Amino acid sequence: MLMLALSGMRTRWITFVGSFVALALGMGLIAATGLALAATFDAPERGPERFAAAPVVVRAAGHLRVDTPTGTRTKPLDHPGPVGPRTADRLAALGRTVADRTFPADVTVVRTGSHTTAARAGADARGPRMGLDVTAARNGPDVTVARTGADVGDPRTDAEKARTGADARESRPGQDAEARVGHPWPVAAAAPYRLTSGRAPAAPGEVVVTTRPDGAPLRTGDRVLVRTPAGSAPRTVVGTVAGRGFEDAVFFTDDEAARISPDIDALVVHADATAVRRALGPDSGMDVLTGHDRRRADPDPDRDARALVSVNALLGTAAGITLFVSAAVVASTFSFAVAQRRREFGLLRTAGATPGQIRRTVWAEAVLVGVLASAAGVWLGAGAAPLLVGRMTEAGLAPPWFALGDASWPLHTAFWTGVFVATAGALVSCHRAGRTAPTEALREAAVDSRVMPASRWVAAVLVLLAGLGLPAVALALDPGDLLGRKSYITRPMLLVVGFALLAPVLVRPVGRLLTWLPARLPGATGVLVRENTAAGVRRTAAVAAPVLITVALAATLTGTVATLEEARATEARTVTTADFVVTPGQEGRPLAPAFVERARAVEGAVVSVSRSTAVTVLEEDTALVTSEARAVDPARLAAVSELPVTAGRLSDLDDGAIVVNEEWLTTRVGDRVAVWLGDGRRASLRIAAVLATGTGDNGVYVTRRNAGGAGVDRIDVKVAEGGDRRAVAAALHSAGAATGTRVATKGEWLSANGPGPDDPTRTGLRMILAIALLCTATALANTLVMATSDRVRDLAVLRLAGATAPQVLRLVAAEAVVAVGVGAVLGGVVAAVNLLVVWGALVLLGVMSAVVVPWGTLGLVVAAAALLAAVSAVLPASLALRTRPVELAGARE
Repeated sequence: MLMLALSGMRTRWITFVGSFVALALGMGLIAATGLALAATFDAPERGPERFAAAPVVVRAAGHLRVDTPTGTRTKPLDHPGPVGPRTADRLAALGRTVADRTFPADVTVVRTGSHTTAARAGADARGPRMGLDVTAARNGPDVTVARTGADVGDPRTDAEKARTGADARESRPGQDAEARVGHPWPVAAAAPYRLTSGRAPAAPGEVVVTTRPDGAPLRTGDRVLVRTPAGSAPRTVVGTVAGRGFEDAVFFTDDEAARISPDIDALVVHADATAVRRALGPDSGMDVLTGHDRRRADPDPDRDARALVSVNALLGTAAGITLFVSAAVVASTFSFAVAQRRREFGLLRTAGATPGQIRRTVWAEAVLVGVLASAAGVWLGAGAAPLLVGRMTEAGLAPPWFALGDASWPLHTAFWTGVFVATAGALVSCHRAGRTAPTEALREAAVDSRVMPASRWVAAVLVLLAGLGLPAVALALDPGDLLGRKSYITRPMLLVVGFALLAPVLVRPVGRLLTWLPARLPGATGVLVRENTAAGVRRTAAVAAPVLITVALAATLTGTVATLEEARATEARTVTTADFVVTPGQEGRPLAPAFVERARAVEGAVVSVSRSTAVTVLEEDTALVTSEARAVDPARLAAVSELPVTAGRLSDLDDGAIVVNEEWLTTRVGDRVAVWLGDGRRASLRIAAVLATGTGDNGVYVTRRNAGGAGVDRIDVKVAEGGDRRAVAAALHSAGAATGTRVATKGEWLSANGPGPDDPTRTGLRMILAIALLCTATALANTLVMATSDRVRDLAVLRLAGATAPQVLRLVAAEAVVAVGVGAVLGGVVAAVNLLVVWGALVLLGVMSAVVVPWGTLGLVVAAAALLAAVSAVLPASLALRTRPVELAGARE
């Protein structure tokens, strides 16, 4: 059988080259994504950064720990508390202690030495700028007015204020503040930071700053304006230290830092760790960090692991879709190849070959193709993996430090997966090849009939029932589950498989629908296209299958994402009724207290101040579930928003109450729930109201008392009835210019928070669709080359009947385009079902939003497939027509 398989592959190499290319390409993509995926399983092992030279670091516990019947459960706290003064005094008795305080300290260069500068002081390109807005709207974009702390209540003399104004006037237009963090100078030794120039700060107006090679350097003697929570004030740079990469810092004297931020965030203790733990006691609520654990006190210690979560999800999705498309393409190609070889198998059966020998021959061919293609794919994947990782880092899909590891298991996995896909894809074809009797094979060689055996009917019905039944159950029980990425990516695959199995039955009616008008036009081309499409069911189905897969995936993925984005935008427009929305320019930072006070004092405006926090609940005594929450003033919240309340009243929210959404286990108004607040405190709160779940952005609401120490990070402002909108806007922009806060209208805020063309989700989807389109292109080209090469006698008969060569080529191209159209229609039906499921889930969740159909993407996919199909059909046909029709008509296989 092996020799027979080798002989068959050598004589019918066109039949197998497409399967080889499709499988090699698919396994190459799986190998490349697998190597990149393996690199995401472990974040880079980084040691302590901020406290690398500190012997012991004490800070408030950063995790909530709750004992349950099934063990201790932990969750990160949203706002860990400070180290108390009594704790600090107790530890000071053990040895020298250094208090660390961390607070925003944004820097604007106002004078460099004795020269005026227009350069920004090394603007932090790694995040949004929270700079001082030095351009006043009334002066136009080319006039700079640098506002200082003179009008925000900072305690300075008139001479100091005048000097600050003079310094600020030396700034040039467009100059922004550089976002930095402030610390007391004594804690710099814990990193350790070492002076590269100048000296340590010794007076309130002196600072030491970090420098880095990629920014405009600050130098000793520079005059800077530093904005902190205590206000803005001029400072003199008396020293510099080399940056260490994890922060851009400004160091103040210990007393000045304590005045700006009284709370102690962490305490460096020069004492034995055991003695420190003994002094604190077991229930102190403090973490004692030594060794590698000191990294937990670094800024955002989990950033590396968190950055890999989206990379992991993207690569896993890409690998899964690649495997699915490759398997479907290989199975379709083998099925069509077996259908083409009915005459050959009939002759073998007539010559005495048994059904088992026929099956083993086809299976051996599949194994050979699988082994060779998988080996080629592994080689391609190993070379493509570095290019994939580089492209992902350039596109912002992966962090800059992301790199391949030395794992080899993805290559082994890709190889054996390819062998399995090839053999599994050929199993059904093997079985069908061995079942046909010799006379049946010879009789059916010219016409496609009985293309749907009973087993295929059963499989198609079961898969379609699963594809339709699972979403129906989810709609009835948990509509929100249908909006998750895993759901809307995997759900279409069942329907795709079901429609692909039914394709031989659906080809005729869909083909006749598409050719109804062309068949009624003058000439024979339309009629021939209709009849050839109906007669060559297997050929049309083989061409339509990859198009069906790609169109369904493209429409479902991009359409679902766009629909969810539109739903979120609609929800935000509906919920937010404020005229202005103010949020920090940098995530995680609070708004300047001076701006908050000035905003509250704006005449003719209703101002709602809110804080971002979190609450955690123990569900069913087994799992800690944390929900995002906002701390608000209920009366003012009602004036600037229209929340989707399904039960209770927002006005009943007070310090002993909570507003939850329908996802919570307890949703009866008046019931009490035990929660842990953002700082770890436990509270029993009464449910005052229940909100609709929506798209998931309707979180939990509490009052300021239960905010867990969170700072103000959002202000909604609505012009009061009878108020002057222009006056309110001018007052807000004036306060923003004085404190470096950017004020946005509701429309600007909605636009800024919406997805852009370079959104990582969109970029990832484009990558996934490119993979699917590449596999589709390979399958289309292969199938049409196989089909056209097998129809040379049909083409010769048309020539002998009087058709010209251009007419024959137009007919071949039209048939290919119709087959693509059949696949596009079936794929569109799959996408329509999935998008309707998403729309139904949104309606059940209380969001009335339109379904967004990605017509542009669909048009490009279908047009590309149609063009490729036409070219792949016309090229072999044109080569075949070079031979005399009489010779072609007498050709034998």
